[in-house]
Amino acid sequence: MILVHHLRVGRSVFTVWLLEELGLDYELKIYIRNEQGRAQADLKVAHPLGKSPVIEDQGMVIAESGAIATYLIDTYDTDGLLKPAAGDVAAHVEWTQWLHYSEASAFAPLLLKLLLMREATPHPPLISGFATGEVALHLTYLQDFLGDKEFILGDRLQAPDFGITYICQMAERLGEIAPYPKLKAYLDRQTARPAFQRAVEKTGG
Repeated sequence: MILVHHLRVGRSVFTVWLLEELGLDYELKIYIRNEQGRAQADLKVAHPLGKSPVIEDQGMVIAESGAIATYLIDTYDTDGLLKPAAGDVAAHVEWTQWLHYSEASAFAPLLLKLLLMREATPHPPLISGFATGEVALHLTYLQDFLGDKEFILGDRLQAPDFGITYICQMAERLGEIAPYPKLKAYLDRQTARPAFQRAVEKTGG
């Protein structure tokens, strides 16, 4: 059975959501953050970085959300529910770009905003200005690409939606999503899905 190392109030709930959408059996090991917001030390037993998500399956330890999603879909999504049709190279390239976008370009500006919120004012103007500009750049890009689509790549849920929903949720928590109503509506749709609600209930968020 798949073992998920889940750090509460973090990104790994989205890995659990993916497992729920695929209808897979899994076991949760839940870790609590310390006063600094970091994982308790024993998460390093699962992976040297002491971060989550991390899963264990078939004798392998797999870290990084995108790598985990790719592995789970390649291994268990035999009906192709969350990936492009086989042989559609252009769709697969677009799918891959959006799968990794949420962990790469989109995440860093929001992380800077989060860290700045935890610091006393005044904030360093160089970092603050950069973060503000980059957050606006990426949320505008996301909203423009999403348009009136129900999901980021069209009319059905696919693997990139898990990470994009995480980015939208983080933007909401930071008070940045209000100028982007289509992203807010997208976030509300995804987090209302029964599989997402089950993931939140089982993980505690």
